[in-house]
Amino acid sequence: MHRVRLIHWNATEAEERAELIGDFGYEVVYKLLDATELRRMKETPPSAVVIDLSRLPSQGRDLGISLRKFKTTRHVPLVFVGGDPEKVARIKEILPDVIYTTWDKLGDSLEHAIANPQEDPIVPESVFEAYAGASLPKKLGFKADSVVALHGAPEGFEKTFGELPKGVVIRRQVRGGRDMTLWFPKSQKDLEGQIEMMTDFAEEGGLWIVWPKKSSGISSDLSQTIVRNAGLGAGIVDFKICAIDKTWSGLRFTKRKENTDNSKG
Repeated sequence: MHRVRLIHWNATEAEERAELIGDFGYEVVYKLLDATELRRMKETPPSAVVIDLSRLPSQGRDLGISLRKFKTTRHVPLVFVGGDPEKVARIKEILPDVIYTTWDKLGDSLEHAIANPQEDPIVPESVFEAYAGASLPKKLGFKADSVVALHGAPEGFEKTFGELPKGVVIRRQVRGGRDMTLWFPKSQKDLEGQIEMMTDFAEEGGLWIVWPKKSSGISSDLSQTIVRNAGLGAGIVDFKICAIDKTWSGLRFTKRKENTDNSKG
């Protein structure tokens, strides 16, 4: 029996979609994709990966790129399902050889994908290729008339953003309402000591955790892995990465939906 890995960002819908795929005659795994599950997928690749694009399409796109980057998962058929047509069109520019379908046509699409794996799949240079040419505010997801709070940012960091979308306000006050937060923890100890408090700002993907790149020359014990694991441990999950500039990188987090133990078949 072929094993299919389903990636969906909503626990309730994931279970429903897993039942649908199971009805097609496949074993389905749909656990929350954390670092452990991603490693397991690389070690024992499934027959196909189905990625829902109706929620967090950029995260689905970045996952698809990541799977293409690894030798063990490069030839695993990718099937992207649903999503806003405009956003899907942009993903197609980066991953044109992925199968794009809808849930009502998934059965035929999945059968075709498994029977006809790509012999020479396209491998984008990096997840950052998706953001080539975009302004920093766009990469970070700033929206018009929103409030962005900086927490622990270096002096003068505001200049890094360049031209802002209409009505965007950048402030450094920790208290008060905001639509997005960029947090610059000073160390792993600082990260782990404050992350429980900062998770409140991750609602609707509103929290970026930012750390200095190794090449920046800034002494730090933070890294992408440390930041991601701290977030997962606090109940938030990253869904976007951004090379902010030559000095800083960031992961964008949202609150994790409750999930269940998840395999069918």
